[in-house]
Amino acid sequence: MLNNQVVLITGCSSGIGRALAVEFAMQGHRVIASARRPESIADLTAQQIETAQIDVTDPASIKDAVETIIAAAGRIDILVNNAGFGQIAPMIDVPIEKLRLQLETNVIGAVAMMRAVAPHMIRQRHGRIVQIGSISGILTTPFAGSYCASKAALHALSESARMELKPFGIDTIIVQPGGVTTRFGDTSTGHIMMRPGSVYGGIAGHIAARAQTSQHGAAPVDKVARKIVAAATRSRPPRVLRLGRGGHRYPLIKRLVPDALLDRVLMKMFGLSEL
Repeated sequence: MLNNQVVLITGCSSGIGRALAVEFAMQGHRVIASARRPESIADLTAQQIETAQIDVTDPASIKDAVETIIAAAGRIDILVNNAGFGQIAPMIDVPIEKLRLQLETNVIGAVAMMRAVAPHMIRQRHGRIVQIGSISGILTTPFAGSYCASKAALHALSESARMELKPFGIDTIIVQPGGVTTRFGDTSTGHIMMRPGSVYGGIAGHIAARAQTSQHGAAPVDKVARKIVAAATRSRPPRVLRLGRGGHRYPLIKRLVPDALLDRVLMKMFGLSEL
């Protein structure tokens, strides 16, 4: 078990990121929690957690934060790429600029963080990179195509990085949560998009309901965070960690259920059979 690690976490304003910051700190690690809006994490300082402003879509923000952390702490042992958000929309209704923002935040942002931190880990010949993916990157559902695509891309990039960085003593852990109690549903509701006169207007209620799907029977975020921290600090960490509601079941369904049958089930579930 690793002790006294310097841990940098992105996307700590709420949900898994915030819970991870608290759990790592409770386990005695030096934690730097970051967010795009510093005021959203200011209260974490009361729990002996340091904070930093990082917008993962802004290279200058990333560079300044990493340099400041290295200067103050001397190293970064664990990077947790958690920053991201979800969009809900039929694929033909998603504005291209919104699709770009989804990928820029959830995928490019994680790679940019890795590029900034990995050279320091390579010099010290050790480190852990924890990528918060999703089972949505394995089992694609209607009306969440951009989010599912972003997580599938993150999984693939992380698998490549896992092999490329291993010779330098750096482990890459891909976390693929299922349902976890967070504000993801409420946040995604704020990113529901439909074009005026959309052919999906008749099932708008189903599209809105998709934003809250992950919260039905979701696993408590503090328990999920505890398991992630335990895995990230093992002497031999797992390559992939699945947890939360459906974390094991949904990938199994994707592997075993024929695509045509799975399509019919999901189309009915999300109202497409009503069109």
